Amino acid sequence: MARIAGVNIPTNKRVVVSLTYIFGIGNSKAREICQKAGVTEASRVNQLAEGEVTRLREIIDGEYRVEGDLRRDVAMNIKRLMDLGCYRGLRHRRGLPVRGQRTHTNARMRKGRARPVTGKKKAV
Repeated sequence: MARIAGVNIPTNKRVVVSLTYIFGIGNSKAREICQKAGVTEASRVNQLAEGEVTRLREIIDGEYRVEGDLRRDVAMNIKRLMDLGCYRGLRHRRGLPVRGQRTHTNARMRKGRARPVTGKKKAV
């Protein structure tokens, strides 16, 4: 199992798909990394030579912000918004949708499980 950026990437999958298991790398960045490293996209991770894995690791560590650093940056950006007290920060603080979605219905992922209101009677 190859370990890149602190993540064990799957060995039996194609290189492009395996790289997307790293937080901060999607399809387009994975293709770009493979092109820079000179690795064919169709090859599987278990077929790569040790030098190719090392090249992939060096490119990712040197040129991209991934995993812990990226998570820390995202958390700091959210914390900054909350400290400012701007609208987006208040929505983060209250655990409500941030980007203008409706909350009268839906928004269950952000609001959590629906809690029944006491004293409310069902309409007949």
